Amino acid sequence: MTLRPFFVALAVLALAGCAADPAPNEQLRLSEQALEQARAVGASTDDTAELKQAESKLAQAQADMLDESYKDARMQAEQAELDARLAEARVLTQKSQEQLNVLNTRIARLRKQLAEAQ
Repeated sequence: MTLRPFFVALAVLALAGCAADPAPNEQLRLSEQALEQARAVGASTDDTAELKQAESKLAQAQADMLDESYKDARMQAEQAELDARLAEARVLTQKSQEQLNVLNTRIARLRKQLAEAQ
């Protein structure tokens, strides 16, 4: 009977050891890649608030890594990745809209020329 509290304490310690968050190195790498990709398509901190937020959150995640606050680092890195992807999507959407406007202008010009030719 005296061994029972010992095993309970041992089980609690084992569970506490398993609950520790591992370092989110892969998530940090993904976040950095997302930022690079957003910049590659033309996103800049001057034009896109989401990219600025992503950079800030990634910096906070890296600071949390140094403090060994891995859970906070993972959350900040995930948010940074999502913000970077949103910035990329906004830039791509804007570029697509500009291309659509150019095409619509060309179509209108061609229709006008066709109407004048008839």
